Amino acid sequence: MKLIYFHGFASSGASGTVQLLRKLLPEDEIIAPDIPVDPQEALPYLKQLCADEQPDLVVGTSMGGMYAQQMRGFRRICVNPAFRMSTMSKGLRTGTHKFLNGRKDNAKEFRITQDIVRHFNQMERNQFKDIAPDDRDRCYGLFGIADTTVNPVNAYNTFCKYYTHAERFDGGHQLNEKVLRHTLLPLVRQLMEAAGVSMSR
Repeated sequence: MKLIYFHGFASSGASGTVQLLRKLLPEDEIIAPDIPVDPQEALPYLKQLCADEQPDLVVGTSMGGMYAQQMRGFRRICVNPAFRMSTMSKGLRTGTHKFLNGRKDNAKEFRITQDIVRHFNQMERNQFKDIAPDDRDRCYGLFGIADTTVNPVNAYNTFCKYYTHAERFDGGHQLNEKVLRHTLLPLVRQLMEAAGVSMSR
């Protein structure tokens, strides 16, 4: 199986979630890019990455879940997707911030400007456009009932307007090994088995 993982805000492809995925799926290919800060750069970059790599599955968490939702035509799982980044006062604030994990370019900090906030807002208004009928079954949502970063009820209800498959799970915003083992990976295996794709056991 080839899986592309999209990380959350201020994180990187070297996040703890990526390390856990590689530990739990040692024989599978896990591609985990560093997502550009500005969505005007990030969204086309991620779409091109998926077009080039043709993954069996795209998984995104938080901000990454918001981006994963927009990878039309691919099987994808959005975990605690942050569909309204531009109004999340806990995350998207103007100023200089530190990355939570190491980035490939060794950057330690990043800057959020009013333009970047505006770019998020523009993208959010268009993120659910052009969903083909057969794509409604390709996108799955997982929503932690104890999520205090993204409102899980609002995110769940928004997701269900557009997609068929949404589940709630006992957990918070950050994924841990328990949630990965008992919530995410069983869904991954279910989707891959249905698609006839082999993966680690």
